[in-house]
Amino acid sequence: MPSSVVQLSKISIAFADRDVLKDVNLFLSAESRSALAGVNGSGKTTLMKITAGLAAADSGELTLRKGARVSYLPQEGAAYGNLMENRTLWDEAETAYDPIRVLLAEMEALGALLERAGEAAAAPVLAEYQRLQEGVENSGYYNRDGTISQVLKGLGFSEGDFSRRAGEFSGGWQMRIKLAKVLLESPDLMLLDEPTNYLDIEARTWLETWLKNFPGGYLLVSHDRYFLDTCVNEVYELFQGRIKRYAGNYSAYENLRRQELETLLKRREEQQAEIAKSEDLIRRFRFKASKAAMVQERIRRLEKMERIEIPETLKKISVSFPPAPHSGRTALNLRNLGKTYGPRRVFSGLDLNLDTGEKLVVAGRNGAGKSTLLRIIAGEDRDHEGEVKYGTGIIPAYFSQDFNPQEGSGEEGVLAFMEAGAPAAVVPKLRDMLGAFLFRGDDVYKRLSVLSGGEKNRLALLRLLLQPVNLLVLDEPTNHLDLHSKDILLDALLQFTGTVIFVSHDRAFMEALSTKTLELKSGDGGGVSEHKLYYGGYGYYLEKTAEAGNPAAGPAGGASLGRSSQTDAEARRRAGKQRAALVRRLEREEEACLADMETLEAEKARLEEALTRSEVYADGEKTRTVKAALGRVNAELEEKTALWERIAGELRQNAG
Repeated sequence: MPSSVVQLSKISIAFADRDVLKDVNLFLSAESRSALAGVNGSGKTTLMKITAGLAAADSGELTLRKGARVSYLPQEGAAYGNLMENRTLWDEAETAYDPIRVLLAEMEALGALLERAGEAAAAPVLAEYQRLQEGVENSGYYNRDGTISQVLKGLGFSEGDFSRRAGEFSGGWQMRIKLAKVLLESPDLMLLDEPTNYLDIEARTWLETWLKNFPGGYLLVSHDRYFLDTCVNEVYELFQGRIKRYAGNYSAYENLRRQELETLLKRREEQQAEIAKSEDLIRRFRFKASKAAMVQERIRRLEKMERIEIPETLKKISVSFPPAPHSGRTALNLRNLGKTYGPRRVFSGLDLNLDTGEKLVVAGRNGAGKSTLLRIIAGEDRDHEGEVKYGTGIIPAYFSQDFNPQEGSGEEGVLAFMEAGAPAAVVPKLRDMLGAFLFRGDDVYKRLSVLSGGEKNRLALLRLLLQPVNLLVLDEPTNHLDLHSKDILLDALLQFTGTVIFVSHDRAFMEALSTKTLELKSGDGGGVSEHKLYYGGYGYYLEKTAEAGNPAAGPAGGASLGRSSQTDAEARRRAGKQRAALVRRLEREEEACLADMETLEAEKARLEEALTRSEVYADGEKTRTVKAALGRVNAELEEKTALWERIAGELRQNAG
């Protein structure tokens, strides 16, 4: 078994009256390829900070191997420290080697000491000197120029950026600088909280390769399923304060966890049914002396029962859009489209016909013009060459990371803001929909003015999706969503009968949703750009470009995942239709069953009333006849009740 770099034993921490972590044990070595999973608010970032030594637990023990180095990249850049704005990008990246310079200074001091030390004292000094020297050589310090260049280029910087001041870069690019510094530190263990948040797909692919070759260990938090599947071989899940290890990649964890949750949900359903029956029995017989012992036994059993609770974040939520308004067969027609920024030509001569119902992903390297094209299609940018023509009846809607409509005052709450802009039929479902987009519990009462940038984007996306439109133009819709929310959004978009044009850096999302792929290639040195339409989803595009030897498409291994994702998407569509048909049938059966039960209840009441009449109870034959009829009605009512419980249970399982 590999030796640990960090070991956590019985770590517990609470915020107010909520236990965030309870007796958590975690073992991470220099060979760890680990992911940390859990719903938002489960304590992932708290555990990361404790592991990095940046936060203290209420109880438990953190053990760090002597001399081991741990580097931490937080989700928000401020926690890692600010960049020196006047320092160049290159000089800022080179500060990753500052700890090695400290070792060099210590070696120099030991060298001077060796010159003065006698033979008896020289041995321990020499041993320490050799230990430091080994650390310096293993750090790659003497080859740092090549490594710095490799890492910066891999994360998307050009050589021309190397001499730019760090303060000139936007927030997203500054996070890339901080990620570069963590990678260059080459520690024994890296703790990376959402490292792909600000990376395009090329940088993500490069990072995957870097991590595969990294000699140390790492623990990742990420909402990118493909990235996790590629990079990890074990998953630690935080659930209700406890931690559990699952061997295998992220998809293997999800499959096993899904089975566990299904079992948990089934157990809870059975428990709820038992509770309901016991409570009904208690209500009916509470005041009957002959049943007092049985009632008290049921009450004691309920009090002792350990209730199975399912957190709101794990309950099945589905989001369905208002029906897409009817439109013609053609959704969009682009003719000879072109765009320039000063001397730079982004693209030119772009022709495209898109049918209603298509899901088009726009692919290409950073700077190829993907977001520009989406702005033009949405009508946000009208300074272009060529023609954009919508099909008959097309109603577009546009979302981007910098597009944040705030029609409210800023002081109204999230729920009130959504209610004001949502169709009436959707209002009863708004709480569930907000929960799906990570506004849970009291978050729905937050004022718009205090929302973070990510929260505002999620709210803007949800509000847009609830409008009756038939052409969605979406630029990075999955940013700021966790994996659960991405799945909900994906399911809704797969069921959406309108047209979707989107840009994303989430490979699994792109492969599962897309039916066609438009590739944009920027021209070198501002020259003529290229574009090509692929009549298949993103997985098909990767397959074809890999066959053609296009390195921009990513690893050829993406082909199998592409086929799998397209198959999964088609299977989801079929399963959705089958489930909808099943729900309709069950609803009809339930309605008929309830009508029969109502008739039987009325007949039971009539027979019971008959037994109270003197002409019946005074006549033995009539009494026997009525009681026999009442027995048959009770037996039939019991059968119908059992049938209704079964139908109702199936409806709960399938209606979501």
